[in-house]
Amino acid sequence: MTDRRVGSIRVLTPLKPDGSTDPSRAVSFVGEAQLLTPAGVLPLVFEIEAKSLSDAIEKFAAGAAVALERTRREIEQLRREAASQIVVPTGIPPGFDPRGGPGPGGAPPGGPKIHLR
Repeated sequence: MTDRRVGSIRVLTPLKPDGSTDPSRAVSFVGEAQLLTPAGVLPLVFEIEAKSLSDAIEKFAAGAAVALERTRREIEQLRREAASQIVVPTGIPPGFDPRGGPGPGGAPPGGPKIHLR
């Protein structure tokens, strides 16, 4: 079910092996929405605790807000993990010359010369 504006609600009806509905099990409602981010579209999928479709429609916004907050926390956690993996050197190693070459006392400046015979 969708209003084609805000999102969709999937109505998952339990079935028996012969394809008929199984009234002994509850119908599940799953909300779906999309969040537009600078990196692209991020899907939000969340279960809605409801007894009927009209009840699920009423609870859709609250479920989407919870899913959005959960997604925000997960993104922040991923950012923290990525930031902790960045290796920053504590200093320049001895003998390192950022201009190239091994530095003082090493090979002459300008690098090796190629001689053809």
